[in-house]
Amino acid sequence: MGEVTRGTTNPNRLRRIDRWIAATQAPALRTGDRPLAVDLGYGASPVTTYELYTRLRAVSPRLEVVGIEIEPDRVAAGHAFLARTGPHDGLSFRRGGFEVPVPRRPALIRAFNVLRQYDEPAAWRAWERLCARLAPGGVLVEGTCDEIGRRAVWVTLTPDGPRTITFAAQLPALRRPSDLAERLPKTLIHRNVPGEPVHDLLVAFDRCWATAAPHSAFGPRARWVEAVRLLARTHPVLSHPPYGGRRRWRLGELTLPWQAVAPR
Repeated sequence: MGEVTRGTTNPNRLRRIDRWIAATQAPALRTGDRPLAVDLGYGASPVTTYELYTRLRAVSPRLEVVGIEIEPDRVAAGHAFLARTGPHDGLSFRRGGFEVPVPRRPALIRAFNVLRQYDEPAAWRAWERLCARLAPGGVLVEGTCDEIGRRAVWVTLTPDGPRTITFAAQLPALRRPSDLAERLPKTLIHRNVPGEPVHDLLVAFDRCWATAAPHSAFGPRARWVEAVRLLARTHPVLSHPPYGGRRRWRLGELTLPWQAVAPR
């Protein structure tokens, strides 16, 4: 179920997302004797699936990771990768799409740069379909990043619906926070217009970024942290671990409840 994507990928493209998942979703990844994570639509190279496997196994040593692709040649590339690098316990590749053909319900589905080619209604339907495949307590992480992972926005969802949205950037290369708008998920990217909550948020964040300009003397991280602190005065920024706090902000992250940006 689904359409073939462009397949563009690069090593370390999803490093920010993987580390965030490992830091914030560890309880779900440790549920059961053999928890399962799915990398849906990994693209022309299996490298990002392998990177997800290595990063998440650091917090869940018994985790199994399955890379799923709808395009047969990409699945063959995954099998060739395993043959070339040797077997990796718990890592495999198979053909499929939004039906997520795995033997048991996954604790995690990561779907990145998969839904951009769909229209907004189709993206909402994909969210519902993927969440319906999750194990109890499982989570879907769906989002978009640029070609080398400098800018990204992702949403976490459970079967009850969207829970959080995270904005992340390589801070030295960031001109202003609203530049992240081009990486909004498909359910929001056309909502970045006056009167919609996500637009209001980005306008407010840009204003806080400008106010925090004097902190640039201490580096872009200091400016980002101050801008997030100012934004928290008017918006429900998550400011405590595991999703928030100075440690995560210094990584160039901002996480809010989904309701802060939910379309009107």
